[in-house]
Amino acid sequence: MTTEGSNTTAITLRKPVKDDGFRLHQLVAECPPLDPNSIYCNLLQCSHFAETGVAAEKDGDLVGFISGYIPPQQPDTVFVWQVAVHEKGRGEGLAKRMLKAIVGRDACKGVTHMETTITEDNEASWALFRSFARDMGAELTYHEHFEKGTHFGGEHDSEFLLRIGPFTKPV
Repeated sequence: MTTEGSNTTAITLRKPVKDDGFRLHQLVAECPPLDPNSIYCNLLQCSHFAETGVAAEKDGDLVGFISGYIPPQQPDTVFVWQVAVHEKGRGEGLAKRMLKAIVGRDACKGVTHMETTITEDNEASWALFRSFARDMGAELTYHEHFEKGTHFGGEHDSEFLLRIGPFTKPV
């Protein structure tokens, strides 16, 4: 567990637990344009994928969360599924601290790369992952991965797959 924060109340980073599932569902709902998942999916993110996720609390509120997993076919890669930071946790570099907390976990000791998908217009996420890549001394590459018409039936913008790595700096 890591406690960080400015001169305001500290933000505590920790592994998720299944009791965070419903709270995660509410957090995502309060962080548009994030795509909501079912509460059951959020429960799985907080239990089955807890080793590669991170929950951030401030004053007892869940103010940040990253869900991720290590794809079975890519044991050197952690895939970041979703990054949520509530307005109560913004402005303190929380998202990047959460990313670093994940790659610093024992579960990620063999991880040298990070992947995620981002829509073209999500400037905050592009900035976050570019900054993370810089901090890690790693290259960032990307290409269109899930296409709007082909994969989303025209109902969601295309998603670009970002790949960061290999990491050359310690967390």
